[in-house]
Amino acid sequence: MKRLALVLALLLSVTVASADEGMWLPYALNGQNLAEMQAMGCKLTKDQIFSFNQPSIKDAIVQFGGGCTGEIISPEGLLLTNHHCGLSFVQKLSSIEHDYLTDGFWAKSKGEELPNPGLSVLFLNQVEDVTEIVLQGITDGTTEAEREELIGNNTRELVKERKGDRKVRIEVVPFYSGNQYILFEYLEYKDVRLVCCPPWGIGKFGADTDNWTWPRHKGDFNIFRVYTAPDGSPAEYSADNVPMKSKWFLPINLNGVKRGDYAMILGYPGSTDRYSTSYTVKNIIEEEGPAIIDCRTTKLNNYRKHMDADQEVFIQYASKQASVSNYWKYYIGQVKQLKRNHVYEKRLAQEAEFKNWANASAARQIEYGKIFEGIEKKWEILDEIQKSFVYHREAGWNGGEAIAFSRRFRGINKMIEDKADKEDIKAAAERLMGSLDGFYKDYDMSLDQDVTAALLGLFYKNISAELMPSEILRIGQENNGDFTEYIAKAFQKSVFTDRARLEKWLQKPKKLDKDPIFTLANNIIESYGTLYERYEEAQNLGNAGERLYMKGLMEMQQDRNFYPDANFTMRLTYGTVEPYRAADAVHYNYYTTMDGVMAKYVPGNWEFDIPQDVRDLVAKKDYGRYANEKGELVVNFITTNDITGGNSGSPVIDGEGNLIGLAFDGNWEAMSGDLNFENQVQRTICVDARYLLWCIEKVGKCDNIIKELVIK
Repeated sequence: MKRLALVLALLLSVTVASADEGMWLPYALNGQNLAEMQAMGCKLTKDQIFSFNQPSIKDAIVQFGGGCTGEIISPEGLLLTNHHCGLSFVQKLSSIEHDYLTDGFWAKSKGEELPNPGLSVLFLNQVEDVTEIVLQGITDGTTEAEREELIGNNTRELVKERKGDRKVRIEVVPFYSGNQYILFEYLEYKDVRLVCCPPWGIGKFGADTDNWTWPRHKGDFNIFRVYTAPDGSPAEYSADNVPMKSKWFLPINLNGVKRGDYAMILGYPGSTDRYSTSYTVKNIIEEEGPAIIDCRTTKLNNYRKHMDADQEVFIQYASKQASVSNYWKYYIGQVKQLKRNHVYEKRLAQEAEFKNWANASAARQIEYGKIFEGIEKKWEILDEIQKSFVYHREAGWNGGEAIAFSRRFRGINKMIEDKADKEDIKAAAERLMGSLDGFYKDYDMSLDQDVTAALLGLFYKNISAELMPSEILRIGQENNGDFTEYIAKAFQKSVFTDRARLEKWLQKPKKLDKDPIFTLANNIIESYGTLYERYEEAQNLGNAGERLYMKGLMEMQQDRNFYPDANFTMRLTYGTVEPYRAADAVHYNYYTTMDGVMAKYVPGNWEFDIPQDVRDLVAKKDYGRYANEKGELVVNFITTNDITGGNSGSPVIDGEGNLIGLAFDGNWEAMSGDLNFENQVQRTICVDARYLLWCIEKVGKCDNIIKELVIK
């Protein structure tokens, strides 16, 4: 009875949503959304926010680098995003001689801006609901495997037809668990140059310790510029290119934020799963989450050992370490908060309500009465293989770098085995030769050797023999679970751990069946393929049920204003600037200041050191016009907006369309938010626009940038 009472109590919190919850499609805002936004303080019309018929705020929002968001902030294409979004590109530009990671980079003129090969940004150009076209040919009798094949064929034909000869990117994306499909067309700009990057002690301040927590004190920003061909069209890098003439840009509000102020965010949130079943939540808590945490803890411990000992290795691995670390800590927090916030129990309550609703009608019984049978069978399989599935990826074929790199050579090895034309093999070898600079520039064999041995040892220790690649099992059994000696010998022999050996091999390629790293990688991939067959079997058993569950939820809760799960398409979220109560007797203010930065300062510490020039400015309280009415320099603030990964770099916009901040993180107490919006404690952590400007003017001394911005 006590458990039933808890479930019923939790059910109430499932069906009542806060106005701040929701990642809304900005082109489909309804009357309820607009009324809520206006009540909070939004003075913009729907067309001012999003329109294809006239310039609007959406024309300032970009997908940045394939995983973040950015925004245009000047008439000449200045682009603002997070420091951690641009980190990998800054790292590629850095060296011991030009350590932009540690010292920062500030272009005092357009001529000093640095090109970034491989970096592109996408501007949304068109949207179309194509559900009917994508699902053409699918009937009630279509199996899941047949359905996926039909959807794939229909989508490919649709993209080919819509694209034609135009230089656009087109994506067809599923919504509401595959009940709807929408086409997105983008213009891609490939000449994006670095303008400003604050020093490590600003842009990465707090690093792993502070990540995903509040209070924060981080200047998490970078500035780039988008260039176009002289006629304004998207173009590859060229010295003849010119700064973009912005269709729309965001002015910056210098007045700062106060409690209760309206805050709106547009961006590209990556992934949420808020309509999933209890089986998903249980699996993350018990299988997926712990497996990722264990693998990444091992990897990070070995990274840190080598990075702390050598500055060159620090530069090489700064971006890699940050990437691994981000979702290492994310999963630690997610597992903890899923338990603390009783998300599994909330899902059980929702499913109980759904079953009662379905059984109350004969017609609904026919459509929805048996959907959980397939879902249960799906998760019986996934619960068995999920941990091994994660280890194959995190500790196996994507664990050690040499193993991961060797996968690129499977194609040429197959050509050699099949005795393909020698000229074709030679051409393939030349293409691979071109990839060596990118890999070996940021590769340290000693570090990779330690990482690989440690991860394979963890794989052998934690995964059952029947779910383990046979090579890992063999090596582990022959060496009492210690992979150190075997990997050391393998690294001395393999062509992939030494550039000179690999270059020699590429000049006269032969079969790689005796290369220990290549053999190990192939064995892991083959084992993963066997697991993936079971994964596909599970999906075929449960996907139809989960799709019907989503459809049924929307039918059952007709008064609920549903928004689709995040899927890296443009979304709008609205809220206000607010403090929060994190726990009993723990109450957090809504902003932090430079005083808090100095309180965390630890000389020489890679996470909490502060550059001398910044400390000198603080000692003099040289905050200029960027101080608030109390004379404080506000660094970060929090809002009630609903965001997730991918929103990094999104603009925080006031009720009149001005930039007031830059979103960069979520808070620890709401780490379960990707599966369940946490009404009372979920917050978005933002860089205050005044701190951005202070860093640009006072630290970077870039008056050229300040003059280019429109500051209100």
